[in-house]
Amino acid sequence: MSTIRSLANAMIRGFLRDRQALFFTILFPLIFLFLFGGIFSDPSQSKSDLTLIGKVPLVDELPPQARSVFDDLFKVHRTRDRADAIRKVRDGTVDGALEQRGNTVILHFSRADPVEAASVQGTLSSFVDQANVHASGTKPVFSFAAKQVEDEALSGIQYVAPGLLGWAIATSATFGSALTLVTWRQSELLRRLRLAPVSGTAIVLARVIVSILIALAQTVLFVVLSVVVFDLKLTGNWYLSVPLIIAGTLTFMAIGLFCGAVAKTSEGASGLANLLVLPMAFLSGSFIPLDVAPAWIRTVSLVFPLRYLNDGMLDVMVRGKGPGAIVVPMLVMIGFAAVVGGLSGRFIRWDKA
Repeated sequence: MSTIRSLANAMIRGFLRDRQALFFTILFPLIFLFLFGGIFSDPSQSKSDLTLIGKVPLVDELPPQARSVFDDLFKVHRTRDRADAIRKVRDGTVDGALEQRGNTVILHFSRADPVEAASVQGTLSSFVDQANVHASGTKPVFSFAAKQVEDEALSGIQYVAPGLLGWAIATSATFGSALTLVTWRQSELLRRLRLAPVSGTAIVLARVIVSILIALAQTVLFVVLSVVVFDLKLTGNWYLSVPLIIAGTLTFMAIGLFCGAVAKTSEGASGLANLLVLPMAFLSGSFIPLDVAPAWIRTVSLVFPLRYLNDGMLDVMVRGKGPGAIVVPMLVMIGFAAVVGGLSGRFIRWDKA
């Protein structure tokens, strides 16, 4: 144990002295947290910009409840200059301009953004339909109510934070083990350790301990900032993310060892690690929710361990699921780590080529 502790202390001191490693392990993921957190924590980002030209009775005379819904959907601007309003729509400054002539409501939109234009048209059409029903005095046969299945206090950051944290852990564990292995081999430190009374198992265990400590430190910093700055709300079972993080760290450590074993230089190891981790992050829901991804991406993502790390943390940190939610993700990740780790052992070289 004293040998493992000494090796771990040396690795930690080396990590703390490496400014580049500190940046890409700690600060770089936090940049993405503030970027995505700022986007999803601002409710106005989901509203469509709509300019009202002059008086628009349809909007001005909406009942209080309907007007509240309208204000949730649109960020309203007012102007009397019709030409200027239409120019702003054409330039893309606003999503639409609305005017009313008698009983005809006219929406000016741009074909440059067909998705947003269709959304604005559909939403405003529903308000016109409701106004027609109200004006005719006909009692609606059907009613509609939408209820969110999660706590209504949940915001976009709830779904972004677990995925970004999973990517940060994957990046740190992969690059940390890959670059350590290559650097030690190039400096012949690995050769000297092999000649010293230090077993290969002790070296690996020391690296495991350091990687897990770094991952847990990342998690604490990530979660604290998410809670304090972006009002992240953790569920009652959030602590179950700890075993998931440990399993994920072991998995991506194994991937990093593979990169360090087959690469001859630190540049080669870094490039191979990037080639594996970055596409995996995009295809596993770290940056883009898989719910809105094409079916083929959701299918392909099932072969990536990061998908299971992200899904498991989302289940326990946001959805409030219990211990059963982490069983399958952990088994998949541990199995992946065992296979890739065993494969890495066949390629590891102790001496420079």
